[in-house]
Amino acid sequence: MKIAITGKGGVGKTTLAAVLARIYAAEGKKVLAVDVDPDANLGLALGFSEAEVAAITPISKMSDLIAERTGASSDGLGKFFKINPKVDDIPDRFAKEKNGVKFLVMGTVETGGSGCVCPEHVMVKRVISHLVVGRDDVVIMDMEAGLEHLGRGTAGMVDRFIVVIEPGERSIQTYHKVKTLAADLGVKQVSVVANKVRGIKDEDFLRERIPPEDLFGFINYSDEISDADRRGVSPYDTSERARNEIMKIRERIGAA
Repeated sequence: MKIAITGKGGVGKTTLAAVLARIYAAEGKKVLAVDVDPDANLGLALGFSEAEVAAITPISKMSDLIAERTGASSDGLGKFFKINPKVDDIPDRFAKEKNGVKFLVMGTVETGGSGCVCPEHVMVKRVISHLVVGRDDVVIMDMEAGLEHLGRGTAGMVDRFIVVIEPGERSIQTYHKVKTLAADLGVKQVSVVANKVRGIKDEDFLRERIPPEDLFGFINYSDEISDADRRGVSPYDTSERARNEIMKIRERIGAA
């Protein structure tokens, strides 16, 4: 199972990614959770401490490794580099494990323009492609708002995109944009999870605007989740209600 979770910043996709990863791990599955969001905080939500997260070097910042694998100059002056570097050993070498979940941080790639292709960008995309195509783990990716890291071939191997939204028209527009982009990449399975739902009025609003086959579930607004975020701990351990709600979403994924 390969799942890419996307949505705008602050909607709660990291909460869903972390709790879903913990649920799969509790079932005895091999789980690899991948932080592809520049605002990386998946580690805390999985249960890592701030010190443990701070000690992790993102793949995009491993200059010596990138230079070795791509053949590019580590000082950035090389003009030529491999676009298919060896990456199959990277998850096992660099992933950290907590609560039965292996965790890998991709990191951000600073580029001068949107069309820039650099060794760091190639490395990150190759690692993501390997995770999707070449691993037998359950892979859950906490994506940035766009899907730029997923090329056409890689995206076609993802089992499902899950768009996390809030009850509101702007969030629903995000869902439509992701669904269109995913279709362009060859992915037909795009589901929606609504977070920060505050009752029947919100649920009815969402059901009126999202097809029932796409709407996978609701996560109610919870002070317990907000408190977990403030404390930097895993919501899996602090909110039984959220855990049960996401368990139902996991069941929908399994039945699809």
